[in-house]
Amino acid sequence: MSDQQPVRIALVGLGFGAEFIPIYQAHPDAKPSAICQRNRKNLDAVGDAFGIEKRYTDYADLLKDPNIDAVHINTPIPLHAEQSIQALEAGKHVACTVPMATSVEDCKRIVDAQVASGKRYMMMETVVYSREFLFMKDLYENGELGRIQFLQASHQQDMDGWPDYWPGLPPMHYATHCAGPVLALPRRDATRISCFGSGRIGEDLAAIHGSPWAIESAHIQLEGDLSARIYRSLFDTARQYRESIDVYGSKKTVEWPLIEGDPLVVHTAKKSEFEIPENVECPDYAHLLPKEIQRFTTQGVYDTDASRHLSFTQGAGHGGSHPHLAHEFVDAILNNRDCYPNARESANWTCVGILAHESAMKGGEIMDMPTFTLSQADET
Repeated sequence: MSDQQPVRIALVGLGFGAEFIPIYQAHPDAKPSAICQRNRKNLDAVGDAFGIEKRYTDYADLLKDPNIDAVHINTPIPLHAEQSIQALEAGKHVACTVPMATSVEDCKRIVDAQVASGKRYMMMETVVYSREFLFMKDLYENGELGRIQFLQASHQQDMDGWPDYWPGLPPMHYATHCAGPVLALPRRDATRISCFGSGRIGEDLAAIHGSPWAIESAHIQLEGDLSARIYRSLFDTARQYRESIDVYGSKKTVEWPLIEGDPLVVHTAKKSEFEIPENVECPDYAHLLPKEIQRFTTQGVYDTDASRHLSFTQGAGHGGSHPHLAHEFVDAILNNRDCYPNARESANWTCVGILAHESAMKGGEIMDMPTFTLSQADET
């Protein structure tokens, strides 16, 4: 542990959010000090399971607590923007699950609130801390990929039967799992985007948001001479769950497996025709973390005492990203540096999806990214 006091974190939303409690408990520089959920029964079940005494059913009351330094928001999508802004205005650091917001206007409000508060903001995008992404990042930074020539990513998922804010959601309104990695690997902003819709979902679903498309696919222009393709589906499309990124380099190309659990495929230029591709088992990157939380990249976050943790059995997911996300947030706060992604970068990634859907509804019209999401915004 460092000489500084641990970061006192409140977990807000305790479905997926409960995944992070034992990670923060084990982290040498963090302390999960409070939890918040509107349902008192569920709140107490989680609090009793993890031994957390301070419990809130009212988010406003939590934000008044001077003994909380940061909030980690894992609530439903429609609440993300307002809860992030309220926390920043209350002087709390903010980590928020994806997406940052559901409108360009709300993304800007969060960026402005972060600047005004001087606090840290991090959108907790899992794919850019997954072991597969970290493997590609390692190859790129070591020069093994050569020049990046093109990137593509997908996020396909069947959301039938999910909570009431999901049905009929435009696919690109939840696009950070594919937009994030194609922008994060080369560390470039998106500058323009064009998107087309394809296929149809059921009329009952389409009527909810006025979005008919089964799949939305977009081309993104990045800074400089690089572009990327992303595609998304949420309903009425037969596909195993997949979050992926492929990177095509001048020296090596890495392609995400088509089937969950299969190895990555690495193509190496200048080999004989039959030696170019090879299956590669992706290494883990726990060594980048404090030893106290390294186990959470490959094991479930909950111990085997089922009587203690009741139904909390989701385990380590999202490519082992959860402890990396938690550590990035804590370390950035302690070292007074920007998280990755910071508020502006998070807005760029999120607005890609928002404007992609707008483009699709306008027949593929090219949309310029808002100025406040671009790198020069850091200098204004």
